[in-house]
Amino acid sequence: MQLVNTLRYDKQFKLKVDMAPPMNRNWQFAAFLSVGVVATAAHYLVMGVLASGLGVSGVVAASGGYLAGALVSYVCNYRVTFRSTQSHVETLPRFLGVVLLGFAVNTQIVAAGITWLHLHYLLAQGIATVVVFLLNFTLSKVWAFKER
Repeated sequence: MQLVNTLRYDKQFKLKVDMAPPMNRNWQFAAFLSVGVVATAAHYLVMGVLASGLGVSGVVAASGGYLAGALVSYVCNYRVTFRSTQSHVETLPRFLGVVLLGFAVNTQIVAAGITWLHLHYLLAQGIATVVVFLLNFTLSKVWAFKER
């Protein structure tokens, strides 16, 4: 894969060098997946500390972890995956909409898995992670970070 080396000036007139692969669907999905791995690691770390370390319920721990992962996801996807040139005033509210929907879906899947299916909270969270990942990629690409 050939890297694109671009010199540009940012809004404060600082010289920056962008080295990134050409943008295409496969690269973008791979970047989103990589960011998702990092965000998921943050999610599971916070969830584990809350559940195992602090003794909070699995549902509350999963919710706190989800929010931590969302912060990591926004920053990395804004900069790397979608290379947004829009202001945070434009992208952050849309991203928060995606996060809130994903948060609701994630929480319901974990709650249903724990309460109705009697799954361990980590298994329920694993199922939720896959579903919410696909939902978030689709909505981020077509709405939250879409250049206007």
